[in-house]
Amino acid sequence: MSAEPSLSLARKLHSAPASADALAAMLENPGFGRVFTDHMVTIRWSEGRGWHDAQLRPREPLTLDPAAAVLHYAQEIFEGLKAYRAGNGVVLFRPEQNARRFQASAARLAMPILPESVFIHSIEELVKVDAHWIPPGDGSLYLRPFMFANEAFLGVRPAAEYLFVVIASAVGAYFKGGNKAVSVWLSKDYTRAAAGGTGATKCGGNYAASLIAQAEAIEHGCDQVVFLDAAEHRWVEELGGMNVFFVFEDGSLLTPPLGGTILPGITRDSVITLARRQGLAVTEKRYSFEEWQRDAKSGKLREAFACGTAAVVSAIGEVKTTDGNFTIGGGTPGPITEKLKDQLVKIQRGEMADENKWVRRVL
Repeated sequence: MSAEPSLSLARKLHSAPASADALAAMLENPGFGRVFTDHMVTIRWSEGRGWHDAQLRPREPLTLDPAAAVLHYAQEIFEGLKAYRAGNGVVLFRPEQNARRFQASAARLAMPILPESVFIHSIEELVKVDAHWIPPGDGSLYLRPFMFANEAFLGVRPAAEYLFVVIASAVGAYFKGGNKAVSVWLSKDYTRAAAGGTGATKCGGNYAASLIAQAEAIEHGCDQVVFLDAAEHRWVEELGGMNVFFVFEDGSLLTPPLGGTILPGITRDSVITLARRQGLAVTEKRYSFEEWQRDAKSGKLREAFACGTAAVVSAIGEVKTTDGNFTIGGGTPGPITEKLKDQLVKIQRGEMADENKWVRRVL
């Protein structure tokens, strides 16, 4: 797909891009979300005019009025996806799903709807000019499309002006320590989302509200926090930024159901599809923390893993709570977790047949 003619991107390339030596030094160990490329995309929206002023331009600070609506009423949404090296080219993984989820998030927060074709074209054009920022080996280019209200006013109503932006970051592994199982902390004092709220929306406010619980997890030596439902404080929902799966002794999988409080993860959907293709039963139903603890101790639960764009698939080895800790399986990545991750990564990087046509070639 290409952008509509009236929204073709005006191109202005960076006059002083990163030198080859500087780029090599940054890509040697980029970490996650700290090394940014030379360019960005910006598109404006205003009431009565719609989308306009689309540009691919040098990455630079944005200028905001102190009364910009986003600073006071938090009208902001974002997405996350990656560009990968695949053979001699560069590909994206299911970007149309990110575009549609971005539209759903915008609708929930009373923001304008960006056409799917414009969303994808913006990302593709940024990848084309900054593809050389993809780190060698297993690195990738993390793409962050986002939109926020930039109208200057004070008043509780949807804004009349917005800015859509895409930036890119050269990234390595999300979790430190490579392919080890992560530990999670059960949050008893905080919840992530409630029915009728914004749990299914990828907006900054959801993550801001989770940070205190994530900080608590880190204080207890854990990599991530796991949230229970807001109504009964009983049912497992998701991690701070990832969906969760459980694998049982018969090889079946269970994951909490979507219902407005859980983010509809693209990696989650991909895992379900891959598992079912292998003949594994996948159930989407509620699973209590008591069941999780009991099944792990009895051996009925053999594996658990979290999944999302940033980390792809990460085994969960240990769960910590104020009442004690328990391990899952041997506390290491299990065979089904490893197989699903391996297949997904190989599809993303063009090393395995793409039967669902998930991969979109950019270069």
